[in-house]
Parts: sequence; structure tokens; C-alpha cells
Amino acid sequence: MASGFVLHLIRHLPTLGNKERKYIGWTDEPILESASWNWRLPETPKHVYSSDLRRAKQSAACYFPQASIETAASWRECNFGEFEGKTYAELEKDMDYRKWIDDPYAFAPRGGESLTDLELRVVAAVKQLPNQAVVVTHGGPIRVVLTKFSPEEKGFWSWNIPHGTGYRLEWESDKAFEEGKLCTFISAVPITANEIM
Repeated sequence: MASGFVLHLIRHLPTLGNKERKYIGWTDEPILESASWNWRLPETPKHVYSSDLRRAKQSAACYFPQASIETAASWRECNFGEFEGKTYAELEKDMDYRKWIDDPYAFAPRGGESLTDLELRVVAAVKQLPNQAVVVTHGGPIRVVLTKFSPEEKGFWSWNIPHGTGYRLEWESDKAFEEGKLCTFISAVPITANEIM
């Protein structure tokens, strides 16, 4: 399908905070030294887009060492405000946390973003991408794109996006993408196995 539009979204490798199941939004943690992945794209990109946070930039450099990397704050994870660095167990009795968990589109963590804020930021960034773009980002932005553009209706938290994996989205044409239509096909990365384990 020569006239189709393709977008790859890949989640960064894990950090210590991720391993400890903490909310790590705008906290700028490095990836774990032991982090690994077992996939590769069919074609190695020459240019990659990335969140400007260290874990995404480091992951992009690991995944695509020959590519130039263009970073932008628009690809950051949701800003969890005062919930940053805390676990569910530490927050479960906080009434503001409960409101946010119950309706994350309407409520934001104190000093943070709602999912509505995140969606506005990420959808604006998506609209700026060229065909065949590869973006290394976070679970939140990937879930936003999947929830907004998937032909399968699923809630934001229903998408499973382990660290070091991602999705390929395809639209029937550049025009369909530009008009914000639903994509026609989604496949999970790994797309092609890589023997680096």
C-alpha cells in the first residue's frame, strides 16, 4: 500500500521507578543498565522522534544507534504532579488520587495533568509527524494514540504496553491520517524478531 501512512510508537526501556511500580511521569530517570529488548523494525530509521526525558532518549539511542534523534517535550509522559515517585499503596487513601483514578480525564493530580491535557498535547504532536515516523515515548502517549485512533474501541488503561515494546499504526492514506480518521490496521512491536537476547 504505497499511499498509506505508517506510524511506529515504541515505549522506552524500564527505569528503577518503573520497576518499583511508582508513578514516573516527568521525573527524569535513566533506564536500567540491565534493560534489553528482542525486536527490530523491518527497516532501520535514519531519524527518530523522542520524548525529551532521559529514559526515552537513552532508549532511542539503544534501539537505533545510527539514527539522529529529535526530542520534544510534547512526547513526555503524563505529568503526575504531587503523585510523582509514589506508588498506589502510598496514594490509595488520598481523596484527590481517588478522584483522578475514577475519572482521569476530568481530574488532574495536584500540580499535574489530566488525561484530557495529555491527549491534547500528544494529538497535536502526532499531527506534526511525517509518514513512516518512529517515536520513542512513554506508555501514556502511546495509550492516547491507540485510544484515539484505533478501530477497536478500548479504554485508555486497557492497552498493554510493556517497556521496550510498541505498536505500528497504518492509515489507508496520508489524507485519512491528516483528517484524524481511525487507522485501518494496528500491529504490536516486535514486528521482526532480532537475535540479540
